[in-house]
Amino acid sequence: MRVLAIASLLHCFTCHAAETNETATRLHSLEEGFGQLDAKLSRQMNELLWRQRLEDIAIVDKVNFTGPPPRGTNGISPPAGSNEVVISAFTFMPRGKWRTHQLPLIVLAHPEIHGNVASDDFAIVVRELVQHRYAVIAPDYRGSSGYGIDFWRTIDYGGLEIEDVHAARKFMLDVHREIDPKRVGMVGWSHGGLIALLTVFAHPQDYQACYAGVPVSDLEERIKIKGKGYEELFSAPYHIGKTLAQAPEEYRRRSPARNADKLRTPLLVHANTNDEDVNIHEIQKLIEALQAAGKDFQYHVYTNAPGGHLFNRLDTNLARESRQEIWKFLHVHLEP
Repeated sequence: MRVLAIASLLHCFTCHAAETNETATRLHSLEEGFGQLDAKLSRQMNELLWRQRLEDIAIVDKVNFTGPPPRGTNGISPPAGSNEVVISAFTFMPRGKWRTHQLPLIVLAHPEIHGNVASDDFAIVVRELVQHRYAVIAPDYRGSSGYGIDFWRTIDYGGLEIEDVHAARKFMLDVHREIDPKRVGMVGWSHGGLIALLTVFAHPQDYQACYAGVPVSDLEERIKIKGKGYEELFSAPYHIGKTLAQAPEEYRRRSPARNADKLRTPLLVHANTNDEDVNIHEIQKLIEALQAAGKDFQYHVYTNAPGGHLFNRLDTNLARESRQEIWKFLHVHLEP
């Protein structure tokens, strides 16, 4: 009898645990679904606001093209014939008499892991680029938010993200014959700065200038500063799938500071000493690696500039002065 009673109690406990786990899974699924819906609605609202803010100076369009097939879980290659990933992007063509002249192109990589193009701090950047007579394409590369959970989980941080961004360049050259293929710049801030750097490292012949603002530069240093909780972003099953200790070379492959010898493109880097997102020590590793590799590049480290990580994407005088430094650098190499 005692054995039967114990068995009965164990059965009840197991059933309760199973029900608890099932409830937790359902709640997580609901929470994830509401989060994706919120991201989609936010993206759509922000895109409408962007059109209103930019259509007076630019011909604004939302386009779709394809990047490479997904790499597969834990970096495993997908089967032959896999569908390519559909990428959405905003394009901005200057209004006016530009059609009689070839335009330079800026490929703009948005910041944030799982971010998207239509963020509040980026509209001013696009506006000024268009005012300087650049055509602009800004892709929502794989893993961007607002396109559903499946697209969100295709993220390949520092991997196929860069091929999606590079595909944006090809799209613009294929569709807009008035763009000069020999005057293409790559621009990005934060995570977009990492993508900008890795893109020109991988395709140096296709870009004549690169700007990286407060760029994520070294994942090993970043995890050391941010703590192990940050590493969970990368070790998720749908992502790299391994920790830094398990796959150090994979993390280095995705870190600009560990690939500085590949730079062949004119480069300007901006950093800020009070940046609480991308610590100055991380960017210093990039600067030192470029110097050690004997690379000719420009950099400007701002001291405690107001705004921290966003310091030169604001509406302040200092932010405008910093952006003018960017536009002058691009002008030298792209001649808009």
